[in-house]
Amino acid sequence: ERARGLAAHRILIAGFSQGGAIALHCGLRQPEALAGIIALSTYLPLHDSLAEEASAASRTTPIFMAHGIYDAVIPAGIGQHSARHLEQQGYAVHWHSYFMQHAVCAEELADIRAFIAKALVD
Repeated sequence: ERARGLAAHRILIAGFSQGGAIALHCGLRQPEALAGIIALSTYLPLHDSLAEEASAASRTTPIFMAHGIYDAVIPAGIGQHSARHLEQQGYAVHWHSYFMQHAVCAEELADIRAFIAKALVD
């Protein structure tokens, strides 16, 4: 998208489960701040190397993290631990939990929509 001329501050990346882990890993290591990262039912991989590898610009990228409290695939506590780790590193994390399993629900989609709308306001 950058090669096609889209400014980094207009790009959001998102993922669910393993895709969310990839979104966090890659999004926080981008040389430019993104409009946002949406990480659903996931965790922060390689959290021990984040401080060394993350770009300074990524610290301004807002992060939406959401998890089902009944998730049996990736327990919600793992997601919460990742969110706390990011907050301790200075990232702006918007944490949400929902009464669901390893899934997406209508309430979550509404919250994602609001996050995207706010992230893309000029």
